[in-house]
Amino acid sequence: MVSHSELRKLFCSADAVCFDVDSTVIREEGIDELAKFCGVEDAVSEMELVSRLQERNVQVFLISGGFRSIVEHVASKLNIPSTNVFANRLKFYFNGEYAGFDEMQPTAESGGKGKVIKLLKEKFQFKKIVMIGDGATDMEACPPADVFIGFGGNVIRQQVKDNAQWYITDFVELLGELEE
Repeated sequence: MVSHSELRKLFCSADAVCFDVDSTVIREEGIDELAKFCGVEDAVSEMELVSRLQERNVQVFLISGGFRSIVEHVASKLNIPSTNVFANRLKFYFNGEYAGFDEMQPTAESGGKGKVIKLLKEKFQFKKIVMIGDGATDMEACPPADVFIGFGGNVIRQQVKDNAQWYITDFVELLGELEE
């Protein structure tokens, strides 16, 4: 078991930080936002954390079981390049009808977030990756993530709260760690 002090040090020295999107970076679940044909800019949580990490040359990724079309819009608002977005792609027929989703995306299958983190470690030789999210699939991504930080600022999921290595309800706590 890693101490809280060691977790804080790992977070502050991470090569990359990966965020879940639904109920973490945005307050709602993506499917709800899609149904409302949303204004995502109003749903984006206060994410000064992303810009602070980027200022420290930490790579920031969005990994979601949600829809890439929504996640890319969120990423653009946070100045995260679309190459740092891993999410499910919707498929449509030429006539515009929904045809399903791209099953070849790692996020389309069980354990997909962990597969993305493993891929990031292999591709970029990252030594320390932190995963932040609200759900069980985020928690399952550690390992291969080195640290999992549970987030309950929008929705509290008891399983995550009880089992996360570190649990927060406000990104201000993480901002404070970067200030020290």
